[in-house]
Amino acid sequence: MRTYESIFIVHPDVVGDDQTAIIDKFTTILTDQGAEILKLENWGVRTLAYTVKKQTKGCYVLVIFDAESKVIAEYERRMRIDEKLIKFQTVILEGGYVAPPVVEAAPEETSDEDHEGDAETEAAAEETTEEN
Repeated sequence: MRTYESIFIVHPDVVGDDQTAIIDKFTTILTDQGAEILKLENWGVRTLAYTVKKQTKGCYVLVIFDAESKVIAEYERRMRIDEKLIKFQTVILEGGYVAPPVVEAAPEETSDEDHEGDAETEAAAEETTEEN
């Protein structure tokens, strides 16, 4: 299996549940043929670099998946048929896809020493204002 990256642009008038249905439709086409979806991102509506099919905006969707080469032919055939898609492109990722590591936010730890230092700073600030 090879790793592929596909970006397609959905017509800007297609919103909400219809847009979700189109994205689900194309991911289902891939999974039904044995492809494994590695990443799916909806980038939202953006301005196109140039006018495509009389449209200046479109909703970008990124799909990264592992599949056999025969899957791509059927996937792109169905994309050509769908009138709700403005444009699409599928390319091979030569180095494969490496998911970025998940970084979890560490909870802020406050110790008693920090609070004592804050109290001393506040007391010093009060003394300076009383002297003025």
